Amino acid sequence: MAIKYVDIKQFNRVMLIYNRNSGKQLFASMNMKINEIFKHLKAFLGSDRVELCEMYRFTEADELVARAMQEKFDWVIIAGGDGTIRAVIEKLADKQYLPYISIVPAGTVNLVAKELLLSNDPLKWIRRILKGVEQEVYLGRCNGHVFLTVAGIGFDSLVVDNVTELEKKLLNKIAYAWEGAEMIRKEMLFQNWRYRFKVRFDDEQEWHEAASVLVGKSRYYAGRYNLFRYAALDKPLFYVACFKGATRTDFASYATCIALETLSLNKNIEVRTATRLEIVCEQGAFAAELDGDVITCAPLKIELDAEPVHFLA
Repeated sequence: MAIKYVDIKQFNRVMLIYNRNSGKQLFASMNMKINEIFKHLKAFLGSDRVELCEMYRFTEADELVARAMQEKFDWVIIAGGDGTIRAVIEKLADKQYLPYISIVPAGTVNLVAKELLLSNDPLKWIRRILKGVEQEVYLGRCNGHVFLTVAGIGFDSLVVDNVTELEKKLLNKIAYAWEGAEMIRKEMLFQNWRYRFKVRFDDEQEWHEAASVLVGKSRYYAGRYNLFRYAALDKPLFYVACFKGATRTDFASYATCIALETLSLNKNIEVRTATRLEIVCEQGAFAAELDGDVITCAPLKIELDAEPVHFLA
C-alpha cells in the first residue's frame, strides 16, 4: 500500500488536548514534554494556529469537541492514555466531525501509541509527526462506545473494574497484576470460575461458549503482549479469543499463553476473526472493558465503523 502524506502546513487550527490526570504523571511529569511539543508546533505553524487545552476528566471531552467543531479545528492532537484517546475520538465520531488526529503517549499502557510506534520523547515525536504520514484507523464499537485496541469481558474486565484510579496512578501496571491475584483468591480459591458467556460471530446462528473473551482490534494486550499478530488498526477486522475452560489450571494455562504470545497452541482457546459479534452473559449484566476502562456491560453488540479515522503518525 502506498504511503500517503499530508502537508502539515495546510492546517489553520490545531488543538493539542492534554489530560493532566493521565497515567504516569505522578512520578514522571509529562508537563515539560507537552510544553516542548507545544513550543515546536508553534514554531513550525505559527503561534496563532496552535492551542493547548487541558482536561482532567473524560467528561470534559464534550466541551472540547464542541469547541473544535464550532471553531473548525482541522488537526486534533491528544496527549493522554488509551482511555483519553478513546473518549475524545468517540465524541468526535459521534458528532461526525473527524479532523486529522495525532496522539502523544502519556498514559498507563499506551497501546495505540505502541501500535503506531510513537515515542513520547518530544524531539522524536515532532520529527516523526511533521513528516505528515497518514494512517487510517478503523474504530470498533461496543454497544455504541468506541474502542481502538481491545475489548474484553470476563476475568480481564472484572480485574479492570476493581482497579481504582488512585491505584492506577500510584502503582501503574502493578495495580492490575495485584488485582488479578486478588481476583483469583476471591473467585477461584475453592471453586471454578463461575461466569459463563456466549459468543456469536457475524451471520452465524451458532453460539460459542466461553469463560472469558478478548476482542482485539490491534496486536497488543496489557502493554507488551502481542496476542493477535495479524491484527492492525488499519484493518477492518476483529480478532477474537474465546477462553473455554474455567478451572484454576485453565486460567494458569491462559496466563502462560498470553505471556508467551501463543494463544493458538492452547486447545481451550478458540481464536476467530469477525466483523461483528454478540456476547451475552448467563449471569446477566457483566462489566466489559474497552481500551482499559469499564464503559459498558453485557449483553454486548460489537461492530466496526464503516469509515476510518485519519491519523497523522
